[in-house]
Amino acid sequence: MQMRNPLQEQLLKAGLTTKGKVAQAVREQTKQRQGKAPVPPAAEQIDAQRLKAEKAERDRAIEAERKTQAQANEVRAQIRQIIGAHKVKREGELEYRFTDGDKIKTLLVNEALRAQLAKGVLVIARDDNSYALLPRPAADKIYTRDASVILLDHGTPGESTSNEDDEYYKQFQVPDDLTW
Repeated sequence: MQMRNPLQEQLLKAGLTTKGKVAQAVREQTKQRQGKAPVPPAAEQIDAQRLKAEKAERDRAIEAERKTQAQANEVRAQIRQIIGAHKVKREGELEYRFTDGDKIKTLLVNEALRAQLAKGVLVIARDDNSYALLPRPAADKIYTRDASVILLDHGTPGESTSNEDDEYYKQFQVPDDLTW
C-alpha cells in the first residue's frame, strides 16, 4: 500500500472519495512532476536565442528611427505646403529687421505690411533658405506642427487680433499735451 497524504486519508474515511479516484489523482500528480522537469538547453540554443533577441531589438530600433524620420519629413512637407499656399507677396522699399538665431536679417516691405507685422496680423517664417510673410491663420497651423519655423510673431499664437480691447481702452483718453 502506498503512502497517501493526510487529506486523502480523511476524504476516504469520510466517504467522500474512493480508492480508485485517489490512485488516479496520485498518478496524474506523478505525471505532472515528471513532465515539468525542464531539459537544460544546449549552449548553441542559448546563443541562438540571444542573437535572435538582439536582432529583433535592433530591428525594432531601426524601424522606430524610420518612423520618426518619416513623420519629420511629413511635417516638413506640410509646412512647405502651408507656406507655399499662404505666402503674402513682399513689396516695398522699407527695411524691416528681425533676428534669425543670432543673426539680424532684413526684408523689404511697404508701410501696410510693416503695420501688419507690428500688429501681429502677419508673421515671418523660414521658407527653406528664404523668408516668407504669412497671415495669422497659416501661422497657427504651422505652430501646431513646428513652432521653430516662425521667426517673428508680434501676436499671440492661436489668437487673432481683436478690436474689443481697442474699444475698451478708448474710454481712457490720454491727453496730447502730456509731458514727462
